[in-house]
Parts: sequence; structure tokens; C-alpha cells
Amino acid sequence: MSLSVSSRMARVKPSATGAVLALATELRAQGRDIISLGAGEPDFDTPQFIKDAAVKAIADGATKYTPIDGTAELKAAIQRKFAKDNSLDYSSQQILVTAGAKQALFNLCLALLSAEDEVIIPAPYWVSYPDMVRLADAEPVIIETGLDADFKITPAQLAAAITGKTRLLILNSPSNPTGASYTRSELQALGEILAQHPKIAIVSDEIYEHIQWADEAFLSFAKACPDLYDRTITINGVSKAYAMTGWRIGYAAGPHELIKAMKTIQSQSTSNACSVSQVAATAALDGDQTVVAKMTAEYKHRHDYIVAALNKLDGFECRPGEGTFYAFPRIAGLLRAKGLASDTELVELLISKADVACVPGSAFGAPGYMRLSFACSIDRLREAMKRIERALYA
Repeated sequence: MSLSVSSRMARVKPSATGAVLALATELRAQGRDIISLGAGEPDFDTPQFIKDAAVKAIADGATKYTPIDGTAELKAAIQRKFAKDNSLDYSSQQILVTAGAKQALFNLCLALLSAEDEVIIPAPYWVSYPDMVRLADAEPVIIETGLDADFKITPAQLAAAITGKTRLLILNSPSNPTGASYTRSELQALGEILAQHPKIAIVSDEIYEHIQWADEAFLSFAKACPDLYDRTITINGVSKAYAMTGWRIGYAAGPHELIKAMKTIQSQSTSNACSVSQVAATAALDGDQTVVAKMTAEYKHRHDYIVAALNKLDGFECRPGEGTFYAFPRIAGLLRAKGLASDTELVELLISKADVACVPGSAFGAPGYMRLSFACSIDRLREAMKRIERALYA
């Protein structure tokens, strides 16, 4: 006898990026030299001073349960980070520490959304946003953008998407997968629309905050639109900026009652995030930030290389990004020229013929594009581009 799964599972799909990573791992185990440009996984090691703090924490016995919402030390470090980097003030009760930024977003969806609520999500979007919304019994409402619009929604698009059921807007800047970053004026223009709809909350996913090189400095949504502070939930974490993906520490800051509800969700799922990782995250936030600047400078170097290399290939159109470690070229012309039916077919061709793993744009709500991560060495990037060129044009 086989057991059936819940009807809820029909609404969601496994993570596309996770699937690419798993396939690359499987092919490597078969002896193939796969270059993975699929996962958002920094190739840098976690800085030594952060690892040292974790080793000391283990030696000191910091291996027990912590408060569900995070240690007092880490929450204080997060408060200092928000004050220093974003000019935002949050009380300890307004902060929740989670097992990665993904858990913070998931807790938010379960705590805020009800059946038939609508959530506005600009596309291209991070792959997990729509399925988190569906798991909370709400409906994602997708606003499509594209390369010609710099991958950003306009106030008119936002206003047109809002209905009486709209409960949440998800913004991600700098963006995974596009690298696009909203300016102060663009955020404020969206804020003017949202100010007319007091029942709509805003979640600002700022996980790539420090991996940015735009002419205009990064600006948190809650700072750009202070009148919406009480409706904004800011999501961040240490995974990307500090090369700490495996440590699994994220955090959320926002209205006390909503953070309290998110804490309740967490109390019935994972409880606290890893105790040792919390010590390491405290060290990361309070420590020498030049390590972040050095990694970001290298990402910018790789960005400049891969954008130029992609734009030299027939059928690729790649917009320079303002941050993250992703390139998101439009490949519709290439698909037509090669007689390929979809971006998925192109990705399958590249992994089979070039041993290069990428993610199709359709996974991000953007058919006709593809995402390439440049969170790997410049030498591997150069080799990947040689392989792609040989597979497509030789």
C-alpha cells in the first residue's frame, strides 16, 4: 500500500536551482568535469575570524538550545547592523533569527497570509517565492518585466496589479536572478502607490545588500519609504555576503505583532537556529567588514567578464547588473536560431554537450532567459564560456 501526499503538494514544485545542483553532483560522481553555474554558492571560504568564533563557541559549550527568536548577542548585533548600514532602528522584539533567510520568508507567508489572499511578485523572481505563497494557501500575482524594462516593475504596473485581495508585495533588490537594483526614486515611487493601500504589507528581501556596485548606494526599502516602516518586513542574512551558506542564519525585522506570529510558527517547526552558527553570525556582523568588500570586488570583476563574454555570442543579450553574482541573458534569438523550443532545452543541451550547468529562465518566471552564477573562480568562468561557445557555434 502506498500513502498519498496532501493536496497541498500539487501546488508546489521542487526548487529548480536545487535540481540543477543535484544533477551536477550526480554527473560529477560519474567522473564528468561539470562546471556548475547553477547554484548561488560563493566559492570563497568563510572568513577565518568567523570560523574561529565558532570553534571557540563549541569549546565554551555554546551547544544548547537558545531562545527561539535568537540569542540576545546576535539580535543586538543585528540591531547594530541595521542602525549602522541602513539607519533603521528596531527593538529586540522586532527581530527574529531564522535558519536562513528562506525560513524567515516562509515563516512570514504562514504568519501573514490566508486562503484567497494575493501576493504581488515581480518576475523574474527568486524561484521559491511563488511556491511559499501557495503553501500558505494564497495566490501569487506575477508582474512581468524584462530586459528592456531593466527587470523592474513600474508604479503603474503595481497599481494595476492591486486588488481588494492583495495582502503582500515581495521586493528583492539587488535581484536574484537579474542583478538589477532599485534606486531611491524608484522605491519611493512604488511607496507612493502602496501608501494608498494600508492593508498591504511589503517584504523587502535584502540578502544581496552588500554585493552591490551600483552608482547609487544600497538603500533599504524601509529607509526609502519611512511612512511604510510599520508595514515593512526586512529580510536579510549572512549566507551570501560572508560566504556562510551552510551555516544557515537569516533574520527578519518588522512590526512586533507580525514578528511575534512568525516566532510562533518557528516554535512549532524548527525552534531556534543553530547555536554555534549564531555565535559565528554575531562575529560576522560585528567583525572586520573589509572581507565583504574584497569578495564583492572579485564578484564585480567576474561580472564584468561574463557580461562582456555573453554579449559577444550571437543570440545572447545580457544587461549589466548592479549586484549579486548572477547574469541573466535573454536568449530568445538563440533559441530561434538553433531551433530549440525552450530555455529548458538549451540548458539541457549545455549540460549534455558542454558539461556546464545553468538554470533556465522559466524557473524564475521568465521564459526565454537563463541564469548563470558567477560565484566561482574566474578561471572556471573562462573555461565555461569556452565550452558554451564550442557547444553552440563550433
